[in-house]
Amino acid sequence: MSDKTTRPVTILTGFLGAGKTTFLNHMLQQYPDRNYAIIENEYGKESIDSELILRAEDGIVELNNGCLCCTLNDSLYDILNTLYERRDEYDEVIIEATGIADPRGLVAPFLSNYSIKKQFPFNRIICLVDAEQVEDQLRTTEEAIHQITFSDVLLINKIDLISTDRITELKRLLNRLNPIAEIITGSKDDYPSIEQSARNADLDEGIFDHSSGVTDNSQPIAKPHEHHHHDHTDGVVSHTLVFDKPFDYTILHMRVLGFLTFQAEGLYRMKGLIWVSHSDQQMLLQSVGSRLSIDDKRPWKDAEIRQSKIVVIGRGFQKKSLEKMFTQCLKKV
Repeated sequence: MSDKTTRPVTILTGFLGAGKTTFLNHMLQQYPDRNYAIIENEYGKESIDSELILRAEDGIVELNNGCLCCTLNDSLYDILNTLYERRDEYDEVIIEATGIADPRGLVAPFLSNYSIKKQFPFNRIICLVDAEQVEDQLRTTEEAIHQITFSDVLLINKIDLISTDRITELKRLLNRLNPIAEIITGSKDDYPSIEQSARNADLDEGIFDHSSGVTDNSQPIAKPHEHHHHDHTDGVVSHTLVFDKPFDYTILHMRVLGFLTFQAEGLYRMKGLIWVSHSDQQMLLQSVGSRLSIDDKRPWKDAEIRQSKIVVIGRGFQKKSLEKMFTQCLKKV
């Protein structure tokens, strides 16, 4: 059991039928020595009171391995207060989102609320992708696009049902939709070790440099293989911006927040590693809707080249306009 006061939060997302619950059960079995508080985000469930004890009839049940399981709805803050009071009973929080949930709403409190960030630091979003159905889902639902473009790890599930060539095609499609994410594959009988994969991958070493060589997808996304002629990715672009001078934190926060509030319609995700003037900390910038989070990530290493890298994913954004906005935030000599 962890003796730290904070408990990291992982969000598990993916469209209906992607295999989230099967994968969650795999995680619980894979790490039997770790205790998880599991929050299930489902429709049609009763809300829970922050003072409820571990009783199945009250909506909170104790699983065989000692994990806490409850229902997420508008009472998130009450639930987190309960989890804080009982933090000696678990090591990590997992939120299993409903299949049609937009993960931006779930992660927003963990990025924008100081007290929540302090006690429940956000760790990652893992998205289960149905290898057979994902292209149809992307064609017909905005939620599927948001789930994929906003995630840190994309697990292509059910690969035993498709060919090796199709797996390669899907990896290319997902990489174009979300060049930030780590893309891995699995099936119910052979899931990879997400723990090793996600936790050991340093953001600045892997997030902007993929084996496919894609570092700047500033052009509209190419359509998938011709026998899957879909228009759902038309207009979706990803821009990678690199700056070799430090930012003025105050100006950066003000300008980007104004952009998110008034000009960011069509923005799916913004995420970057930031070099800020007069700080020895590398910072992580993330956006959730109109909310902005800029937090310390880790100290800069002595021999490390300091620069900022920012990835923006969405529709209707020109790279030059984004570069101009961020350039205006750089520290003046």
